[in-house]
Amino acid sequence: MRWKATILLISAITLILVILTAISLGAYSIPLESVVQALLGKVGLATPVDGIHKTIIFEIRLPRILLAVAVGAALSTSGAVYQGIFRNPLVEPYILGVSSGAAFGAGLAVMFDFPLSVQALAFLFALVAVFLTYRIGRIRGRMPTVTIVLAGVIIGSLFSALFAIFQYIGSTEQLRRLVFWILGGLHRATLAEIRLIGPLVMIGVLLIWYHAWNLNVLTLGDDEARALGIPVERTRRLLIVIATGITALVVSISGIISWVGLMIPHAARLILGPDHRFVIPMSAILGAIFVIICDTLARTLSTGEIPIAIITSILGAPYLIYLLRTRLGQGMGG
Repeated sequence: MRWKATILLISAITLILVILTAISLGAYSIPLESVVQALLGKVGLATPVDGIHKTIIFEIRLPRILLAVAVGAALSTSGAVYQGIFRNPLVEPYILGVSSGAAFGAGLAVMFDFPLSVQALAFLFALVAVFLTYRIGRIRGRMPTVTIVLAGVIIGSLFSALFAIFQYIGSTEQLRRLVFWILGGLHRATLAEIRLIGPLVMIGVLLIWYHAWNLNVLTLGDDEARALGIPVERTRRLLIVIATGITALVVSISGIISWVGLMIPHAARLILGPDHRFVIPMSAILGAIFVIICDTLARTLSTGEIPIAIITSILGAPYLIYLLRTRLGQGMGG
């Protein structure tokens, strides 16, 4: 138990170092010591910096890096929840149709003058997507692996098709905003958005972590969970709503960033084992590190910005191949 806590602490320190390094990297390089001084100066622990360093750090790089932390933590934690609840190592927000549903809801906000915000519609249709996947994939009280994956593919394809209609009929400005959802990106991040979604994502992750033991029991099966006094349906619905909610929040700003919710929970289990009391925080930390690295590569590899979903897919493909061939056959205990 102590060695797992030590690994979590080391991972958290690594996340801080990755954040500092990402702030320093870019078309205009900033020394690490200047980055640290600027951040400490912001909270009154050092002499504040002025000029171009301050502008680049606090107005350009820090907002998107903090958004990368929120996106990575939300997607990877949600993936861990879905994999535990459905007892299926293949499910994640993208495969279950949650991301496509959230993007469709955001697309409605772009195309039509709805009284609800982009985030509210994204959340609503993400819930609709996961509910439909859950209902279609559940057969005679059971959720076979193939069925739940196929149901997610069907629902995701349906919402993607509806989203494509928006692209077909939208204006040039609407089309530009809609294409953003397909490619994904963090370049529009603002501190105002971080103040909105950051605390909500943190609360969601903490609530999921609070129910980590219940999630452990749910992976044993419904009968075993009931025998141990767990209110199965209520707990399952609560965790699904929280996981879907934080996914919808980040997708409504970042667009669709695939594979994070599938890869990272498996990496966390490989490191710390299947106990969700450790998998949840480890997934959040590793997800944040992974998305920050991908975003940094997206904005530094070329003069233009590469869509982050391309980077996540390229980096994730080798690991997914390894996972498919060596680990998935061992089930959730890997």
